[in-house]
Amino acid sequence: MTADEWNRLYPVGTPVTAYPGCRPEDDPHDERLVTRTRSKAEVLGGHTDVVWVDGHGACIALTHVDVRPAVSTCPVCRLIFEACTCGGDR
Repeated sequence: MTADEWNRLYPVGTPVTAYPGCRPEDDPHDERLVTRTRSKAEVLGGHTDVVWVDGHGACIALTHVDVRPAVSTCPVCRLIFEACTCGGDR
């Protein structure tokens, strides 16, 4: 996916799982970040589509970023609805 395609589909703040080193299929023990994007995607050095994520100091190639599904949360307790016991407005 190109940076332009990414930016059309996903706004800054999109929940993602990022793999700064290797993807899990290449090394299942390498670092994984459950995070969100903190920038728009862009092309680095004219050849690599990247994005910056919270909790990591460098950009990560889009090939090493997976979008996480959106999760609905309770507006009262902020837990996912499946875990909510406060009876918040659903």
